[in-house]
Amino acid sequence: MLKNILVSVFVVLCLAGLASVAFAQPVLTVDDCAKCHSEQPAQIAANGASHKTEIDCQACHEGHRPSSENNIPNCNDCHEGSAHYEVENCLGCHNPHEPLNVALEGEHKAVCNSCHSGPNKEMVEMPSKHATFACNFCHADTHGYIPECVDCHEPHSESMTQANCATCHQPHKPLELTYPADTASILCASCHGGVYDTLVASKAKHSQIDCATCHTDKHMNVPACNDCHGLPHAES
Repeated sequence: MLKNILVSVFVVLCLAGLASVAFAQPVLTVDDCAKCHSEQPAQIAANGASHKTEIDCQACHEGHRPSSENNIPNCNDCHEGSAHYEVENCLGCHNPHEPLNVALEGEHKAVCNSCHSGPNKEMVEMPSKHATFACNFCHADTHGYIPECVDCHEPHSESMTQANCATCHQPHKPLELTYPADTASILCASCHGGVYDTLVASKAKHSQIDCATCHTDKHMNVPACNDCHGLPHAES
């Protein structure tokens, strides 16, 4: 009798063990996930950043349907808030499988401004046509892309480069022309050709002086003669 009871208990335990094995959640590897989800592992391999090097698929996607109805985590489950976390939809900019490849689609000015408040402030303080554009009009649909001015604007001279443009024009307030003291006069000649030609043809000492020496810092700054020369003539 006791023997039969022990045998029955053993059989029940074996069956229970087999059942638990049968219904246990399988341990999947990244290669297993890629058998069905090929696009996402490829994105992570190319642009996954720390999502590639520090975690695997199941670190974010715990379980699988049908046993797990929703295995898509919220970004703030792992990432702490920062200055731009006021934006409600992280996925509007960040693809979790390539988080540093930020796609900007449509009107994203408010989203951009939540991180890049400096450029927005400049455009408000110094309005121009640039201020009427969506950020991705210039910065395309990829975060970090910076276009050249001549992609849209005709250069002042054929030899002008992007570096030359940036000497005077700041992209977010292009109408406020500022320049360093060592700005080459030939750049000024791109717009002020007549004055430049007159200056270099002159036999006066002014012909040896760079434009920015007299017209300092800011465009249309015109000094008085006595700023340098004093008052050599008798005052009337």
